[in-house]
Amino acid sequence: MKTLSNTFADSLVHFSRLYGRKAWLVFLLIFSFTLTVFFPLTGYPQTTQLQDLQGHWAQTCIQQLAREKIISGYPDGSFRPNSPVSRAEFAAIVSNAFPNAPVVRSGGNFRDVTSNYWAANAIRQAYQTNFLSGYPQQIFRPTQNIPRVQALVALASGLGYTPSQPVSETLSQNYFDASAIPDYATSAIAAATEKQLVVNYPNVKQLKPTQFATRGEIAAFVCQGLGKNNLIAAEYIPGGKVTPLVSTELRGVWLTNIDSDVLFARNKLTDAVKRLNELNFNTLYPTVWNDGYTLYPSPVAESVIGRQIHPEAGLQGRDFLQEIIAEARAQNLAVIPWFEFGFMAPAESQLAKRHPQWLTKRQDGSTIWLEGGRLERVWLNPLNPEVQKFITDLLVEIVANYDLDGIQLDDHFGFPYDFGYDDYTINLYRQEHAGRNPPSDEKNIEWIRWRADKITEYMAEVFRAVKDSQPTALISVSPNPQEYSLEYFLLDWEKWERLGLIEELIVQVYRDDYERFVRELNQPEMEAARLHIPVAVGILSGLKGRNVPFSQIARQVEIVRNKGFAGVSFFFYESLWNYTSETPTQRQAAIEKMFAAEAERPNVLTGWKPS
Repeated sequence: MKTLSNTFADSLVHFSRLYGRKAWLVFLLIFSFTLTVFFPLTGYPQTTQLQDLQGHWAQTCIQQLAREKIISGYPDGSFRPNSPVSRAEFAAIVSNAFPNAPVVRSGGNFRDVTSNYWAANAIRQAYQTNFLSGYPQQIFRPTQNIPRVQALVALASGLGYTPSQPVSETLSQNYFDASAIPDYATSAIAAATEKQLVVNYPNVKQLKPTQFATRGEIAAFVCQGLGKNNLIAAEYIPGGKVTPLVSTELRGVWLTNIDSDVLFARNKLTDAVKRLNELNFNTLYPTVWNDGYTLYPSPVAESVIGRQIHPEAGLQGRDFLQEIIAEARAQNLAVIPWFEFGFMAPAESQLAKRHPQWLTKRQDGSTIWLEGGRLERVWLNPLNPEVQKFITDLLVEIVANYDLDGIQLDDHFGFPYDFGYDDYTINLYRQEHAGRNPPSDEKNIEWIRWRADKITEYMAEVFRAVKDSQPTALISVSPNPQEYSLEYFLLDWEKWERLGLIEELIVQVYRDDYERFVRELNQPEMEAARLHIPVAVGILSGLKGRNVPFSQIARQVEIVRNKGFAGVSFFFYESLWNYTSETPTQRQAAIEKMFAAEAERPNVLTGWKPS
């Protein structure tokens, strides 16, 4: 017996013989168009790996619905989230999403929907479950694009939503274009708003009722209707945002010696730890490696640099790390020292002067890299075994000698993409590439990958060394988003995470633009990491000369919570209530409200599991 595909192929050959090649091509075009229009939302075999969702505001929602086979993409692997949705396609979606919706009426046969129409059964089911109705004279108009207001009314009706508050108040308070809502839809839209079914991107106050709904918008409505409330950013959902109460949440803060003197006097440090505990923080990330020096007394540093501790006067004669640990233990706070500078060092540091052979170079032989466009830095070569030994010795020294919860690295554990042309790296590349020199194109994909993989290999050695010394020490990493981290600093934290080399991830998402902030949180590598380890978000609380209003901080925390991340960490301590136009009292009161109750920090080594 012939298969369907064989039968179809035979038909094409026969058609071509009868009508000629041109007619056959026209037939193919028509058939291809039919496939594209009618099959993507039905049982046509599709991939869930949709290719055109990167950065889309509903990406996470769409991907989840695709995994559950509620929606699907096109044969070419696309989803086309901004394309409109026909009434027939919408019927297919709601039938897939709510297969067990109760039948509340009979009928559902329409004059313009033939019995063999691809969506006939879905249209009948959507009608009988009260999701959709027809037009007068038993017409359905299956190919007509569905407006947003119709889609929302349909979902509210099928889900049995009714308003509990005055309709006019709900609509006027939430939408500046409420007057454009048709009279027949006001009650249903008010109910949908109360139930947080409505999603308005990019302006939460603009309903756009008569605008055709896009595939991405329909997916978002369905996610909300199914109760998948963490898949759409809260700032796009009108009707009042609810911040969930949490019992487990990472609440961290970085304490640094730049633009802050909190580490330079014991009484200031003690007061800071107590205040953070009172505000229900639970994790401290103090910098311990900065400016080419350790901030704690280090025999390893003394042997390599000639100085045991950073020259800052406020650190002399003290071990600030031991002080912060003692105070943190009394306050039940975790301490995870941050190796802030990684492989970077000031150009004039003793480290750079004593070990010039350790520095990596650009193609022109230069070693200077400007941080922030003005601070002259150099980079130790992470591929050089002597450099590797020095950094590993520092890491092992600190976990062996202090009662810590872990150590933290960031992007500085890589190096800038335009470096790597020093003699050691060039010779190593030649050895592994039949004598060829590295590409002159600094962003050559293979060249970036080779250097990044070498750093990954070293990271595996670091992981083993730290764990051999102290198995309970967490390996925490706080990089930039993956794309930037790899492209600009050759640090492939996505691969590190896949290899099990990261046990806590805090991605620094320092964005003022909410859309960009959400886009970074929606990246697939973030979603993948959350299945294995606690993934938190680094939020900028301000810089010297860059005020961040607390309204922005609170909103970003709310977004993080609503998307189900493990928590947040703020950069940095001083700007939590200084370097801002708001008073310290106002900022601290706002933090008290945001962290109203204590929360246990998630720890993959002590039983944390993904939710």
